[in-house]
Amino acid sequence: MPRFYEISHLTQYRYSEPVREAVMEIFKQPRSQDHQQLRSFKITIDPHCQLFAYADACGNAVYHFDLPDAHTELAIRTESVVEIQPLPDLPDSLPEDAWQALSAQAKAPDEWEMLQPSRFAAPSDALAGFVEAHGITPAKDPLSSLRALNQAIYEALDYVPDSTHAHSPIDEALAARAGVCQDFAHIMATVARGWGIPCRYVSGYLYTEGSGHDRSRPDASHAWVEAALPGHGWVGFDPTNDTLACDRHVRVAVGRDYADVPPTRGVFKGNAESELSVAVSVAETGKPRRHEEFLRIVRPMPHRHAPAEPDGPAQQAQAQQQ
Repeated sequence: MPRFYEISHLTQYRYSEPVREAVMEIFKQPRSQDHQQLRSFKITIDPHCQLFAYADACGNAVYHFDLPDAHTELAIRTESVVEIQPLPDLPDSLPEDAWQALSAQAKAPDEWEMLQPSRFAAPSDALAGFVEAHGITPAKDPLSSLRALNQAIYEALDYVPDSTHAHSPIDEALAARAGVCQDFAHIMATVARGWGIPCRYVSGYLYTEGSGHDRSRPDASHAWVEAALPGHGWVGFDPTNDTLACDRHVRVAVGRDYADVPPTRGVFKGNAESELSVAVSVAETGKPRRHEEFLRIVRPMPHRHAPAEPDGPAQQAQAQQQ
């Protein structure tokens, strides 16, 4: 039976002095793909402004706006209803020749890109030491390797909210032996890519009510990874909670790492100090009466990579995934 979830995500910025010309991108619309279908979506910006949207090269819905007027607060609220069908069962392992099949499959452009180091998912001496200290090595097949890696990260690192921030390199979590979901996802993606397994970062939500196993906070967004496996497509692994992605995981956006798909990112003009607050709720609900229409865009961008973020007076405004 399918499950239905109502999701509310509020991101609020408060500034010590009036700021202007706030330019923002928003990655909060759940995907409609495979076992997951978006039934309704609403986005509200306060102060009110004109909202635009496009689909990026990974098929993520990206909303953006330019707020030229002076303001001391900015609130971005999204409300979604998502339907998720049960996922098919996976075998415990794949045939041993799956490594060869994976090598051939990974030459496709989308999968090849998810083999390359990225801003937050790149090899380091600290990661090499972590892998060696915990005896993390590839197994006889890619699926068995990922299952073991998922468990090893869960057992070796504590989940401690707010122990790292949005731009923390994986070395910080490795040094502290603690981090948040985006750290665990970056570590797993980096190791898997080093083994030749295409692996991408997934931002989204996790329904936690009734689960005694989850470490994730129920009032925050979530992150995990998806690996491309021969015969099974993109399969989700959640190292924060030592589980496979299931019908409690709501996918929002996919990319190389957090830098590609933060819930919000942008800049403003002004020298003010900013304060960020985030409120997330995920609740199970009954089947919606109808399938509501929402903005479905439309034109993929020709390039995946965004320009470098400016420094100086234009201050960055990002919501951290925890």
